[in-house]
Amino acid sequence: MSARRLACAIGLAVLGCAEPKPEAKPPAAGKPKDSLALTAPGGVEVWYIGARAGRDSTGATCIERAMEIRRDGTTTLIPLLYTGEVPTLANDSTLRTNLWLNCRPMRLYEVNLRTGRPVPK
Repeated sequence: MSARRLACAIGLAVLGCAEPKPEAKPPAAGKPKDSLALTAPGGVEVWYIGARAGRDSTGATCIERAMEIRRDGTTTLIPLLYTGEVPTLANDSTLRTNLWLNCRPMRLYEVNLRTGRPVPK
């Protein structure tokens, strides 16, 4: 028996000798594109930027989005605040949204539109 046939026979016994099929992979979710979440007076825009996948206790998934403030060509990141809902204006200089974790709102925060600093309420 040739070395190739012997290798194939051993391969059949262990894994099979056919060409391996590519593994089916779930489609990549891809990074969501930046999108406008809110506008405020004075040319202030709040944008959804990066995202993370969340999973609730039943295994259902969601996307929780980070945000940044854009004004006059500058950007200010809103740190450590991922949300799954549309923020609202509390007043001309403050937005309000819930911090999300595991696909559910956890705590209400207000964010200063000048500094990007989130403060729990």
